[in-house]
Amino acid sequence: MQSVAAYDAISIGEAGWAWSGGHDAGAASLLQLVRGAAAPAAGSAIQPVFPVPGDVRGLPAGTVFAREAVVAGEGVLIGGPDSATAVGLVPLYVEDGDSPGEPVTELSWTAYPLTVMPVTEHHDLGDAEYALRSAVRTAAGALGSTGSRWADYGVEDPRLQVEQMLEAAALHRVPDHAPTRAVRVLQSAAHVEAIVTVSADLLTATAYSSSAVQSAVDAVRPLAAVVRSARSAAVTAILQSAWR
Repeated sequence: MQSVAAYDAISIGEAGWAWSGGHDAGAASLLQLVRGAAAPAAGSAIQPVFPVPGDVRGLPAGTVFAREAVVAGEGVLIGGPDSATAVGLVPLYVEDGDSPGEPVTELSWTAYPLTVMPVTEHHDLGDAEYALRSAVRTAAGALGSTGSRWADYGVEDPRLQVEQMLEAAALHRVPDHAPTRAVRVLQSAAHVEAIVTVSADLLTATAYSSSAVQSAVDAVRPLAAVVRSARSAAVTAILQSAWR
């Protein structure tokens, strides 16, 4: 189930949004909002962003949307360079129940009016796929460098952890119209992310000093940027295939 709420009710009128929902509107209001922001202005686009602290490429500087997108690790920009109704959306996944690990049953979007759209970054699918091939080898090398030390620290088999993360990523439904290459890039990005996450935890657990921990983190950090760029390229390609 999806819902959408405005960050600031007053800003709805000021931004000129086509908005029929209340504080917690449903999918119909969300689609109306997206359609209004992406309406036929030249250069209008729906652009995913995957920011993290220290890497906020593609975000409008100094905005509440930018701050919240960094916290969430993702967001969506909708509009064009001359759009008067540009919108930033930040998702929040709501778990079912009070216990961690319960199934996610709701995706709640918060909408933020934007006065300026940042310049859209172009991520080429071919470049992303090439970068991911190299990243897979580098990430696998980082994981393999730990040898069998993980067993000495009571850590779960890292290969099993990677498989579990890939199984969770595979639960996301990809639209039928998605280009084959975009789907392949998404799968490769999920593979790299799983290896990076597991190897970073493992290297930290088996490190003998704080400097060793920092070295381990530094070794895999650049790969996370590759994953974010690849996902942006893949999602953008899927969106464009829908428009075509």
